[in-house]
Amino acid sequence: MAKEELLEFDGVVTEVLPDGNFRVMLDNEHEVLAYTAGKMRKFRIRTGVGDRVIVEMSPYDLARGRISFRHKSERVTAAAPPRRQQNFRRR
Repeated sequence: MAKEELLEFDGVVTEVLPDGNFRVMLDNEHEVLAYTAGKMRKFRIRTGVGDRVIVEMSPYDLARGRISFRHKSERVTAAAPPRRQQNFRRR
């Protein structure tokens, strides 16, 4: 099957599972198990609960898919605490 034959759906991540798997609720109210695509894993694009994503699915298996894109969220996230700088002694 060629890549052009994949189905694309929008959805929201509802649960983060081990090994880069996610449970995604699609806009058509179906829930699927999805994993992160290779480029997203390579560039360490983090995906969390509540993120809007695009899921590519094969027409042969509509229960599993691949997350190919994460939309930039407009939600306000808590700022990360500042990193503590380590001071090492020089001899």
